[in-house]
Amino acid sequence: MNSKSPFKVFSGTKSRYLAEKICKSLGCELGNLNIIHFADGEFVVSFEESIRGCDVFLVQSTFPNSDNLMELLLMIDAAKRASAKSIVAVIPYFGWARQDRKDKPRVSIGAKLVADLLSVAGIDRLITMDLHADQIQGFFNIPVDHLYASAIFAPYIQSLKLENMVIATPDVGGSKRASTYSKYLGVPLVLCNKTREKANVVAAIQIIGDVKGKNVILMDDMVDTAGTITMAADVMKNAGALSVRAIASHAVMSGPACERVMKSELEEMVFTDSIPFDVSKCPKVKQLSIADLFAETIRRVMNNESISDQYII
Repeated sequence: MNSKSPFKVFSGTKSRYLAEKICKSLGCELGNLNIIHFADGEFVVSFEESIRGCDVFLVQSTFPNSDNLMELLLMIDAAKRASAKSIVAVIPYFGWARQDRKDKPRVSIGAKLVADLLSVAGIDRLITMDLHADQIQGFFNIPVDHLYASAIFAPYIQSLKLENMVIATPDVGGSKRASTYSKYLGVPLVLCNKTREKANVVAAIQIIGDVKGKNVILMDDMVDTAGTITMAADVMKNAGALSVRAIASHAVMSGPACERVMKSELEEMVFTDSIPFDVSKCPKVKQLSIADLFAETIRRVMNNESISDQYII
């Protein structure tokens, strides 16, 4: 690392597992941060070492519950008041990203609100991965390094050495992502048309393309209740697919997700470790680490080097 510009890495409570792996990859110690909780649920953040004049990287995904976002905001404020030279929010999973526009009257745009909160708190840069909507980068007036899990997933898919493989998406919203993978891997693309009754409730899925006799890889950015992706897997298997696997960046996996995955026709479900998940609860789930990807990005940011060649697709 560049000795002229000292840096330190700190972590919130729930992302410490990932921050420790990032620090191991960087060859540095995780910074000493203390979070004290009061009886009513309020908490206070304090840095237990000097960060004056340092470039500070704060690792914290903002998955439920909202305490994770609040922790990050307090960490940013404390770093600013402790005279950090720069403050970089490292948010592998950027929560509230599904609220990126007004899709009906009188609703909030949560992603913009979170962007404003982070900016007002005082970050100088954001490093994140696989935003639910790419345009969220435009909600910020600071540099945003938007990483892609394709650097992890593409080599994994190739390592499976599947014949007659097709890339699929559980809904048309993810068609751009799936199309990129299909072109890179040189395999056909299959789409699913999904109709919803309401949020988190899927009414029906129709396949657009041929999956008979194929090994299907379903691509998505996140899995929440797993209703859509497991229904898509079951529909494809019933349509004659040899096997169906699912790959998604973020393991939100709330409510009945584990039970649905285990009962589905999915061979396996592969995530990154952007969100902590106990794989023992769901044996079909596998997690691939993004620690080296984020560590290398931090190193390049510190040394003013390009990060674009980390993008496989």
